[in-house]
Amino acid sequence: MTLKKSIYSVMSIPFLLATPYLFANPINNVDITLEQITKDVTYLASDTLKGRANYSTDLEKAANYIAERFKSNGLIPLTAKSASDHNSFLQSYSIKQYVVNDINININNIDVDKANVAMVSTSPTTKWRFDKSTSERPNVKFHTIAKEDDFRQVIRKINATGGHHFVAVSTVHKDIFTRYQAYFSRGITKLSIDQKGDNVQGGTIVMLVTDQEIDQNTLSVSATTNIEQKQLNNVVGVLPGSTHAEEVVLYSAHYDHLGVKSDSKDSDIIYNGADDDASGTSAVINLAEYFAKKGQNKRTLMFVAFSAEEIGGFGSQYFSKQLNPDTITAMINIEMIGKPSKFGSGSLWMTGIERSTLGELMNKELQPYNMKVHADPYPKQGLFYRSDNATLARQGVPAHSFSSTQLDKDQHYHNVSDNIASLDLKSMHKVIQSLAIATQPLVDAKITPSRIDKNTIKNKKYEKYKKY
Repeated sequence: MTLKKSIYSVMSIPFLLATPYLFANPINNVDITLEQITKDVTYLASDTLKGRANYSTDLEKAANYIAERFKSNGLIPLTAKSASDHNSFLQSYSIKQYVVNDINININNIDVDKANVAMVSTSPTTKWRFDKSTSERPNVKFHTIAKEDDFRQVIRKINATGGHHFVAVSTVHKDIFTRYQAYFSRGITKLSIDQKGDNVQGGTIVMLVTDQEIDQNTLSVSATTNIEQKQLNNVVGVLPGSTHAEEVVLYSAHYDHLGVKSDSKDSDIIYNGADDDASGTSAVINLAEYFAKKGQNKRTLMFVAFSAEEIGGFGSQYFSKQLNPDTITAMINIEMIGKPSKFGSGSLWMTGIERSTLGELMNKELQPYNMKVHADPYPKQGLFYRSDNATLARQGVPAHSFSSTQLDKDQHYHNVSDNIASLDLKSMHKVIQSLAIATQPLVDAKITPSRIDKNTIKNKKYEKYKKY
């Protein structure tokens, strides 16, 4: 060996050591196939399922498909030790819809123009009469939103208190009132946990746009509310843990979407929801298959496809009430991963990365692959609160959503163009493989992320991704 070669060899060693993972581990060693992912997402986003609207038979078909995939891969239902048929994987729950049918307001024996009235109520009937001859006056609080008041702030406070309210609104707020009027006209939806525990008295907000001072003694309000109870299903499959069975790692996505356009003459009327969220649901199915084949999970793994995400997150709300949140080590909620992120093909980001150590721990596992989970690049959108992770996060679970969507560029979100042709399946495949790698230490019970501080979580109303 010459002196020159010796010096070169010695110098090259620290260079290689100082350049971490110069040759990255091959991600293709993860046994999750593009073929199977394509098959799953293509079916879930197909025209056959007509957009997977809540309450539809099409959503039921999607649920049965997911359940069959869980069953065929050896998962068991949440409430049983073995699976006899796919129906046992369905977690049923009820929600109630409240729609006010008819509103009549009378002041000084004159009927008020209904164009100036908005009402929402969970009471079957509303009969308020405040004239001086009434011996028992209704338990109703009166409010005024003057021209200098913040309309939204006042309504939020009123709504938070519950009970019955009459609100006189200055005509200055007519525009925003009209938007609320349209929202109220569609009614409200609530999770029905225990029918016996429902408050029969309910709550009511009546708003009237007027600059007139109202003499309460001349006022009467009457209305009826149509109350309809409907059933939906989550799909839940379980792989029991071998040594840490009492600790749960949760993988989730929502499988519902928007259905079809009504009263449209367009040739394409189906909201296929390929990215939102057939992509995430396909990820959950294939991660379940991957870990089931490995058969080495020390912690219990739960795989959940939620319904009702698009109408208020009721599926995840119900699911969260069936488990002790202290038993959930982490929640990996997968939301819209069908297209490359701003960080490149196959890369993804997570919401609320600063709220627990989950992202940091996952990135340690991804480092040898020259990959990483990025922080949410759209912090102003408040996305941490806008998907199915939010309910469990409020209970202290390290519950985060993982996505690759580019909110500032995606023109397909909540449009009929969100179909299979809009997806980058190779990028989606890589994202799912990276999630399998990054969460392996969770599965093996080698890492435990820090809990989320419940005191830092705002009690914000559930809200889906909005148009930017």
